[in-house]
Amino acid sequence: MGTMAQPVILTIDDDPAVSRAVARDIRRRYGDRYRVVRADSGSGGLDALREIKLRGERVAVLLADYRMPEMNGIQFLEAAMDLFPAARRVLLTAYADTDAAIDAINVVDLDHYLLKPWHPPEEKLYPVVDTLLEAWAASPDQASDEIRVVGHRWSAPSFAVRDFLARNLVPYRWLLTDDPEGGRLLAAAGADATDVPLVVTPDGKALVAPTEAELAAVAGLTVAPAADFYDLVVVGGGPAGLGAAVYGASEGLRTVLVERRATGGQAGQSSRIENYLGFPDGVSGAQLTDRARRQALKFGAELLSTREVVGLESAGAARLLHFGDGSTIAAHTVVLATGVSYRVLDAPGLADLTGLGVFYGAASTEAPSCVDQDVWIVGGANSAGQAAVHFSRYASRVHLLIRGADLTASMSSYLIQQLERNDRIVVHPHTEVVGGAGDGHLERLRLRDTRSGDVREVDASWLFIFIGAEPRTEWLDGVLARDERGFIVAGPDLTAGGRKPPGWTLARDPYHLESSLPGVFAAGDVRASSVKRVASAVGEGAMAVSLVHRYLEAQ
Repeated sequence: MGTMAQPVILTIDDDPAVSRAVARDIRRRYGDRYRVVRADSGSGGLDALREIKLRGERVAVLLADYRMPEMNGIQFLEAAMDLFPAARRVLLTAYADTDAAIDAINVVDLDHYLLKPWHPPEEKLYPVVDTLLEAWAASPDQASDEIRVVGHRWSAPSFAVRDFLARNLVPYRWLLTDDPEGGRLLAAAGADATDVPLVVTPDGKALVAPTEAELAAVAGLTVAPAADFYDLVVVGGGPAGLGAAVYGASEGLRTVLVERRATGGQAGQSSRIENYLGFPDGVSGAQLTDRARRQALKFGAELLSTREVVGLESAGAARLLHFGDGSTIAAHTVVLATGVSYRVLDAPGLADLTGLGVFYGAASTEAPSCVDQDVWIVGGANSAGQAAVHFSRYASRVHLLIRGADLTASMSSYLIQQLERNDRIVVHPHTEVVGGAGDGHLERLRLRDTRSGDVREVDASWLFIFIGAEPRTEWLDGVLARDERGFIVAGPDLTAGGRKPPGWTLARDPYHLESSLPGVFAAGDVRASSVKRVASAVGEGAMAVSLVHRYLEAQ
């Protein structure tokens, strides 16, 4: 995030001459190692401290004059302790105020008081400050050059912010509102525990309950396209989309990838993928996503975040995509790689607890909070198995709930073997969730035996759901051919029975991954009858680019 700022020495005096003198003497001795900040009032000093706190900088020493109007030096130092408790505190006093200074030792844990004038500083000022700086350096405030997030443990908006940053591989520090540092940041931002989530950027900008677009901007993610027209627009940043972006850009196509939330898709949330070619020791979804992102950027692809595509239309030889904010982007060709989303578990009580103990997908940000607790997972495919292994490193017990008799029909053999060897994981066959309840967060689950119909209630604070696959392609209704479940029909499936798809005007048949709209291709899980594996999705992304070239050459 840049070079760490020098620690601060703050001086406060309402007498301009004295203020300049103390700042001058301090700067002369320590200016090469510390940043000297000067204020002319207690309120001005607190404003400066709040700004310093939000920027994640450190304060080493505070020197405050005792006799100041509105807020005297003792009152200032007492307030400053709430922001920088580790800073060393010095009171500047006249001889007549020594009794007040002595009393302040107990009130604000004063480190020292200096009588004015302090000349010569070599004898009366510097030895005192040297000692205080040595003491501070032994246990300084921790500087921060990363995004800080302050929120509640059970807060859906707080979880949404953390999940967005984590899935976009943006480092951040998580602080609870009742943590001392979390409280200090809230105070510095002029907020309280109800104003969460609070996001503080490395340069000191404070955002209360920011939108994903605002988060993307402060995290340095690109949100606006650099041009109006491209050779290729890739919609969706999962393995198929990233594969298309890498191959498109590397082969000289002006390529932009548009992602609604975070690159990586469902695969990006996987704690460990062990059957991906070339990674014998496995690779996390985040690692694979990060490498693919960097590879796409290296070849010149643009990656746009927090941009939702809501419409697609043909505009002559161009294909026009409409964003949710009303803007558009055009290209010769489009690759749709929007993947699938987990299906919502329709059981009473769960909807109101989403983000409050009920989560869809791995939600890896929550794993450290599950230490020594029971975790419940719904689903029997690889993603659920990978999550079970991951959470077993933290939880005392992981319960995997499946409707069938066993996992063999839906999970890879290597994962089943891992689950069987892990004594912290228990598989519950013939079991489904039929309800959940809790006051402010999940506390109980109702489970039903699918054979007998018997229902039991269990204590539960954590439920992670990995069921079904919905393509969420409603925005393509009436534009592209889709099957009854909403998956995009492409290639030979469009010409079943020897007839071309309705509205198809070209003499040739659709290319293998081409949709019912020429020049628009489908890759990965969103395509009907696709193989739901990371490797096949990447392969289809690459194949789509080769078909894009064939399409462009024929124009």
